[in-house]
Amino acid sequence: MKKLIINTIAVTTLALSVATVQAKDVKVKITQDKNFAVVLDNGERVRISRIQDTAHKLEGSFAKTSRPCPPFCINPMHIADGVETVAELEVIKFMESEMYRGEGVLIDARTPSWHKKGTIPGSINIPFTVFDKGEDDIEVAEILESFGAVERHDVNPVVRVIEKTGFLDGDQKTDTWDFSNAKELMLWCNGPWCGQSPRAIRALLKMGYPAEKLHYYRGGMQMWQSLGLTTVKPEDG
Repeated sequence: MKKLIINTIAVTTLALSVATVQAKDVKVKITQDKNFAVVLDNGERVRISRIQDTAHKLEGSFAKTSRPCPPFCINPMHIADGVETVAELEVIKFMESEMYRGEGVLIDARTPSWHKKGTIPGSINIPFTVFDKGEDDIEVAEILESFGAVERHDVNPVVRVIEKTGFLDGDQKTDTWDFSNAKELMLWCNGPWCGQSPRAIRALLKMGYPAEKLHYYRGGMQMWQSLGLTTVKPEDG
């Protein structure tokens, strides 16, 4: 028993020493108290951290500062009433909480050609062009159901009148969809100059998706890469 205790102490001490060394080796943290985050990407655990090379510079598409406007005009901070705009730390927190518990979805709203070049871990690619098809489209209906929305049929007119006055969770329902148990969605695209995720959000709002369940990561891939945060390439990329 004494030998077991000594061995346990030795292993624990070694683990703490390694952790201390690793902490000291991290020159570029996410925050002062956070070296990295672990999130799920296609069922696999992925570590999100920042590039440690302090001389690293962006290259390629996201190194550009100026694009023709239109169409690449700067988006406002708030794109719709009730929709929360978030930054990188909120995205990571969303990954570690809502997304990890299966209560949230991180959506790369860009076209597939952009998605294949690299994406934020844990994101699923649903291009804004899909949402633009509207709720009557079969693919869109299936996507809404995957988010936890329930399609409604033959709703009693009296019930709808009551719902529209604010009762029976009426603010979470439309004539055709019940979003009461729908998941939180966080959408993003290429950056503050990109209109793909704002367009997807507006399409979802038009379908009745509750604004308070929608979140807009305005910085997108440009800010994510500017901060040296981890990206992944899809398997089919």
